[in-house]
Amino acid sequence: MTITIALAGKGGVGKTTAAGMVIKYLIQNQSGAVLAIDADPSSNLNMVLGLDLDWTVGEIREGMLDKVKDSINQTGAAMGAMPGGMSKHDYLTYEIQSSLSEGDRFDLIAMGRSEGPGCYCAVNHNLREVIDSISKNYRYVVIDNEAGMEHLSRRTTRDVQHLLIVTDPTMRGLVAAERIIKMQDELNINIENSYLILNRVVGEPAKPLMDKINQLDVTFLGTIPSDDELLVFEFEGKPLVNLGDDSPVYQAVAAMMEQILDGSI
Repeated sequence: MTITIALAGKGGVGKTTAAGMVIKYLIQNQSGAVLAIDADPSSNLNMVLGLDLDWTVGEIREGMLDKVKDSINQTGAAMGAMPGGMSKHDYLTYEIQSSLSEGDRFDLIAMGRSEGPGCYCAVNHNLREVIDSISKNYRYVVIDNEAGMEHLSRRTTRDVQHLLIVTDPTMRGLVAAERIIKMQDELNINIENSYLILNRVVGEPAKPLMDKINQLDVTFLGTIPSDDELLVFEFEGKPLVNLGDDSPVYQAVAAMMEQILDGSI
């Protein structure tokens, strides 16, 4: 069975860093390969993981639509036809598999920019099927989402076993987290477990902050400390996945993952 772990939260709260630490923990402590899906249009997860990014799914999708339009203009073919008779599903499967960035026991798919003008329903249906089919080959799928989560039901039909909602110690971050908590029931996917993570914490969290967190309808998983070492890695161009195992940030995320995966929380 594939276990899907999704991360969500307001932009800038550290979701991508947390996603990188989750992937680091999985490849070091769990058996089986990991598929990372960068569903944020800014596509920064590859930098955290130390991988080059040649193509995104958004670019593949637009390239396919351009080929369909060219075929119509040249041959008058029915809408949806691909040059050479290849189906859209086969085209997307080949191109997405070719676009995988490969790491050590983990691969990365970047979704890239969102849809342009026009109807993308049929294309998104094919994308869901292709990405879900590829995901079955991995023990874990880690999805780094953009600020909203509506696209999850457009990009995948997979159930999510663990949703990690990340916030920083600000009211804006908590308001966004609260919206995500309330939004879950509106999605066309099943989310089995939801947790809140407080990131970039200096010292003990303030009491008013914890009072607000305790009012939310979600399990509070814990805190990730603020650490200047992350800034050093970023400015030196080092992937955060190479943080040492003694990093306070990694240790905090690793402890959370152990609780989640062994069912102790």
